[in-house]
Amino acid sequence: MSSARVVSIQVGRPRAVAHDGGTVTTAIWKDPVEGPVRLGRLGFAGDASADTVHHGGVDQAAYAYPIEHYAFWEPRLGARTKEPGLFGENLTIEGLLESDIRPDDVLRVGGATVRVTSPRSPCYKLGLRTGDPGIVGPFLASGRLGFYLAVVEEGEVTAGDPIAIVERAAHGLRFSDFIEAIFSPDASPALIERALAVPSLHPVRRDRLRARLEGRPSPG
Repeated sequence: MSSARVVSIQVGRPRAVAHDGGTVTTAIWKDPVEGPVRLGRLGFAGDASADTVHHGGVDQAAYAYPIEHYAFWEPRLGARTKEPGLFGENLTIEGLLESDIRPDDVLRVGGATVRVTSPRSPCYKLGLRTGDPGIVGPFLASGRLGFYLAVVEEGEVTAGDPIAIVERAAHGLRFSDFIEAIFSPDASPALIERALAVPSLHPVRRDRLRARLEGRPSPG
């Protein structure tokens, strides 16, 4: 892993967006901000979630997405990949991929300390933001989902700040494998078992993974 850094910071408030003959409210549009931005327990100053049932909260205080993935999406999304925060991320980062980290790793990001929590599970609003209604399935299949962060120590973050892994999770499961265990229909039982051993695995996902392992219908 090369040295990692913050490329840009984006925040946004809920807005009404045209969809399917009506409007929906979403905060997936994030605008770049300059200078130090306070990262608090519930997210960056100036940021908010429209759907607080499925987004936000202490375990999803901020969303990070590697800029390296933008090149992968360029053939599909074209010039839109030049837009900062295209995937609704608060932190566009460089040098830290899903294969470099583990769930529950602790990172130092500028003046804040954060813990890696869960992968992005996109809905149709990603299609609204990218202008590609069919992107949700390919996005999941790509494994290039980025990751949510919980804030361990609040602080200020600035574009260009370094990112360092300061504490490794003992379970040893790479985040990319964690994504495969959760989302891939072809995930092996052994990999699902390893994902179930991650202490912070969300109870809903834990129940669904156990159901898959036991050959039962997935709950929910």
